[in-house]
Amino acid sequence: MNTPTGLGSAGSRLGIQSDWMILEIGHDQDCDEDLRNEISLACGNQLLENGTDEVVDAVLLWWREDDGDLVDQLVDALTYLTEHGPIWLLTPKAGRAGYVEASDIQDAAPTAGLSVTSTTPIAKDWIATRISARPANKGSVKVSKKK
Repeated sequence: MNTPTGLGSAGSRLGIQSDWMILEIGHDQDCDEDLRNEISLACGNQLLENGTDEVVDAVLLWWREDDGDLVDQLVDALTYLTEHGPIWLLTPKAGRAGYVEASDIQDAAPTAGLSVTSTTPIAKDWIATRISARPANKGSVKVSKKK
């Protein structure tokens, strides 16, 4: 298993629940197969491939520096996601091929209408960043109209 020692299972650290449907985007030969298997076991389902017509509970997005426009990919991932489901952005750790600067993620998420909520080392070569939808009325004040 490639998860860091003493941190518990990756599925529980990611908040994966039994019976969740999870869409996986960006899977390639460099992905951590042990991590993928652990997430699949945690939800009790096979990970769905990009192009599915299903609405999913979470998106697992493997992302590398040269994969294109992160904002576009985050917006695309939202089309599959339930209202409160997270996007787990998996990026290579510093010093690994394809490393993504944290500032790039911090810039892309709000542009896509999302918020970065946490980051955790999840496997030997990968970091997981939880990205979720911003509450629609966060920071706004409701104004009631008089009749």
